[in-house]
Order: sequence, then C-alpha cells, then structure tokens
Amino acid sequence: MTMPSQIDTPAAIVDRARMQANIERMQQRMDTLGVRFRPHVKTTKCVPVVRAQLEAGAQGITVSTLKEAEQFFAEGIADILYAVGIVPGKLGKVMALRRQGCSLKIITDNATSAAAIVAFGREHGEIFEVWIEIDCDGHRSGIQPDDTAQLLEVAHVLTAGGMQLGGVMTHAGSSYDLDTPETLGLMAERERSACVRAAEHIRRAGMACPGVSVGSTPTALSAKELSGVTEVRAGVYVFFDLVMYNVGVCGMDEIALSVLTTVIGHQVEKGWAIVDAGWMAMSRDRGTSKQKRDFGFGQVCTADGIILPGYVMSGANQEHGIVSCENAVDKDIAARFPVGTQLRIIPNHACATGAQFPEYCALSDNNQLEVWTRFYGW
Repeated sequence: MTMPSQIDTPAAIVDRARMQANIERMQQRMDTLGVRFRPHVKTTKCVPVVRAQLEAGAQGITVSTLKEAEQFFAEGIADILYAVGIVPGKLGKVMALRRQGCSLKIITDNATSAAAIVAFGREHGEIFEVWIEIDCDGHRSGIQPDDTAQLLEVAHVLTAGGMQLGGVMTHAGSSYDLDTPETLGLMAERERSACVRAAEHIRRAGMACPGVSVGSTPTALSAKELSGVTEVRAGVYVFFDLVMYNVGVCGMDEIALSVLTTVIGHQVEKGWAIVDAGWMAMSRDRGTSKQKRDFGFGQVCTADGIILPGYVMSGANQEHGIVSCENAVDKDIAARFPVGTQLRIIPNHACATGAQFPEYCALSDNNQLEVWTRFYGW
C-alpha cells in the first residue's frame, strides 16, 4: 500500500481491507455462537465504518455519548444502547430522541438513578427502556451479580415505576489485563455466567428480563459458548491496536489504524529521529506500558506499513515525536530516516488515537483514498 502524496501529516490512516476482514471475523464468530452482535461505535465515531459493520450483519449499535446517539440516529440507525450510566440531567435529551423514533436504551446500576428515571418518566409521560449494569469482574461500574438485594431493588423500582426493564448488561474490562487463551477463555465464561445469573435472579423474582448483553473485544473473541446471552458488544476489534496485540487477540498485520508522520529532524548523538506526530496525534494513552511488551507511544513502520522491528516512538511532546531503536543508540538514524521520510506509527489504543483526528484517510489495496469524517463531543 503506497501512501498517496496528497496526505498531510500527521494523519490517521485506515487500511480498509484489514478493517473489513476484522468486521467479518467478528460477525462470523457471533453468527457461529448464535448471538446478535451490537458493535460499540465509540472506537470510530464514523458513519462509513458503522455502515460496514451493519452491512456485515450487526444489529443495532452501542454508544458511549448521547452525541453519538444523535449523530447515528440522524443517519437512520435507530436501535441504540447508551452504555454509560445515565445522568438525570440527560434524560431530556434521551426522551427527545425516543420521541423522534429512536429506540434508545439507557443503563443504571443503583436505586437512586432508577428512581430519578422513574420520576422523570412519570412527569413527562415517557416509558424509558432501562438495562441494569452488572459488575462481572470488579473493573468498573455495576451491581454484583449475586447481590440480589440491590439487584432486585433496582429492578423493582424500575418495573413498579412503569419503566421497561430491557435486560442486564456487563463489560469485562479487566480482560485487557490478560494475555493467554486460557485466562481469556475463563474471563469470557465469567462474564457470561455473571450476566446470565443476574438475569435469572430477576426472573425468579417475577420480573421480565429479556436481554442479556455482554462484551469486550478480548472476551468476544475468546468465548467458547454463550448460552443464555442474547447479544454481544465490542468496539476496538474493528481497528485493533497494540494493546489488543499484547492481549493476544490479533496479529500486527490485522491492525487497521496507524498514524502517518514525517521526519522533521534528528538528535544523532541520542539516536533520535524527530517526527511531526506527538501525543496530540497519538494520544497520551500508554496502555502497553502495563503489558508484557511496551511499545512506547507506538510501533514504527514504513510509509507502506511494513513493520520496522526494534523501532518505536519512544517519547512524545505535544507536536513532536521521538523515533528510536529500543535496545541501542542508532548512530545511523539520520541516514536511515532522512528528513522528509514518511513513517507510520501503530497506536497503543485505537479509540484514543482516532479521537485526536477530525477524519480518517481510508485507503484501499489499490491506493484509492477516501476521507471519512468522524465526530466529537458529548
């Protein structure tokens, strides 16, 4: 893949063939496991990418902001799960979207929030669809699956208050800390089991709980079976990144997002090439620093995407990046990467890196360039 000359640096490059292969891999896996797939679109916030996911068989989307919900609903996508605990002050926006025809679902994990949803719904004559968040791994938010007192209290507040209990959902975020098929498989089963148990507790108490939604990219790609689960959510799989490479769920040649940058100078005595992509382009997410292989701010490749073993972006300022050899001072760095040389940097975290850019430069195998806009905000 040769880089078109009209691309200014730094730029976010999407390898369309890799992206499409990633989409098909995940969708085929979900089809085989017999569950619907609801991709998390926070990774890309980009209509052409989400269209490709839906065309491959995805059903509905997951969002992390109401801005995403508004933007994608405007594009005709109506089945949306807002997977961040609802703030009462945002219920007006949620109601407005629902009354325009958006099937927008919200989540909560506590009785206080549930009561606020009920109060607002009753005041405005709106029946919200609410899902209860379950904590399957101690990573973030949610109710413990076997804390039946709290779980049933929240479910009762919602149902007695006239709201629609859509189901239970969870996210095994700690799967990002794992790196073997065995531990990932166990985490996938832990995630499944926790969410299914929570749903069963609610059903035994006489309340409907039709949906059981689980997901993270590592667990979605590691689950052996998903009995009792109705849908899976995952996001970063569409591009993958170095964190996922370290986790072990993708190869380096499956990562679809990189940052194109240009060499602007050198510090030869230090073995540095200075490039025009700093942390404003790469993001400050250093996710691989806690993993078995630390890639600094990213893995260095040629402009054509060929990995340059041993070379990483080892440091970054706001608009300057430092490219160097990991285990030696490369005194030939200026000859190896002359001023004007273009390089590509594979990022630690695709979601965070993509968020630094207003658009993606999407390249096909025959070097056809399309500019795909993405959006920002909450």
